[in-house]
Amino acid sequence: MMDWFRSLGPWGATVFVVAYVLACVLFLPGTPLTLGAGALFGVPLGFVLVSLASTLGAMASFLIGRFAARGWIVTKVAGYPKFAAIDAAVGREGWKIIALLRLSPLFPFSLLNYALGLTHVKFRDYTIASWLGMMPGTLLYVWLGALAGDAAKQAEGKHERTPAEWALYGVGLLATVAVTVYVARVAKRALGEHLGPAPGKS
Repeated sequence: MMDWFRSLGPWGATVFVVAYVLACVLFLPGTPLTLGAGALFGVPLGFVLVSLASTLGAMASFLIGRFAARGWIVTKVAGYPKFAAIDAAVGREGWKIIALLRLSPLFPFSLLNYALGLTHVKFRDYTIASWLGMMPGTLLYVWLGALAGDAAKQAEGKHERTPAEWALYGVGLLATVAVTVYVARVAKRALGEHLGPAPGKS
């Protein structure tokens, strides 16, 4: 698929965004596309494209869950014990809980997009909090994809980086990992305070 995006030239970025949005709506994993964006477009452009596409996908899923497929989503989240606590917390704290949910890797992205449409959060608050909350994870996976892409090109003799460039790349990646992990832990702890213990735990 990434080769196909590359073959489209200037249209590749646009088609990539559309494909990513469809993946979100259809419950398809976005991680391969995020990694691929780093390998194909590099860190700056890849990050912008994935940030835009994932936010648009989250917005589309939210609206579908709120208006078009509400009954079906209700049956899906019925077996998800934490959702009642999430719903209550969103009712109290609004966008803050949305941001924490996005920063934590514990909640399934696609289902969460639809499920949050059942809450009373404003669409504007949901969109902004989702966009900001997804940024650390997006940057991490795009950076990993870019690093893997450059390594593959160097192995094929298509691209050469100096040791200093690789060192700078590696330091940047380690810093991104450290920040992402730290933020995820803080978000997990904060969510635990707002949502309470998991079922079966005191």
